[in-house]
Amino acid sequence: MSVSVPALPGATVREQEIFTATLDLVAEHGYDRLTMDAIAAASRAGKATLYRRWASKAELVVAAVVELKSRTTPSPRDTGTLRGDLLSGVCVEMGLDDPRQMAIMSGLSTAIHSDPELREAFVEGFLAPRRIELEQVFQRAVDRGELPDGADVALLATVLPALAVYHTTFATEQVRDPGFMTRVVDQVVLPMTDQHAPR
Repeated sequence: MSVSVPALPGATVREQEIFTATLDLVAEHGYDRLTMDAIAAASRAGKATLYRRWASKAELVVAAVVELKSRTTPSPRDTGTLRGDLLSGVCVEMGLDDPRQMAIMSGLSTAIHSDPELREAFVEGFLAPRRIELEQVFQRAVDRGELPDGADVALLATVLPALAVYHTTFATEQVRDPGFMTRVVDQVVLPMTDQHAPR
């Protein structure tokens, strides 16, 4: 059975509680160890109730992630500069500097590669819209003349998310750095575009 990307005009308060419990478990234990029993216990919902609304664990997780995006990540605003767009628009508004959101992405990483249906639904409902928004950030920089015509905006749009997930997945608590994404913008992304950070 295919996992469909849900249409969520607005989740109910109870659904949001279930989604929060689901994503907390993904962030803490990863997708592979997640069970509907654990979600039911954490959200104080009956397992039968969950299955009446979502046919599978994958469908519930996708619904939770899509709802998270719709609730917490507005399209990055135009600050007037590429650096401003990346730091305030992308890192803050899109959650790339949010440890919980990055832990959720990390917790889903193995399942996305091993479960084709979950991957398809997750890409369609969550990753693809974010990739488009990031490409638009870099395209605005091209339009403003900050980047040259022909800049590979699709490639540039992959750098911040890739390093954010890598840092969350592999850094220990002792070496996690709240300023990591700022350093990535200033020392990796902007030099890649020949837009050096202010000193």
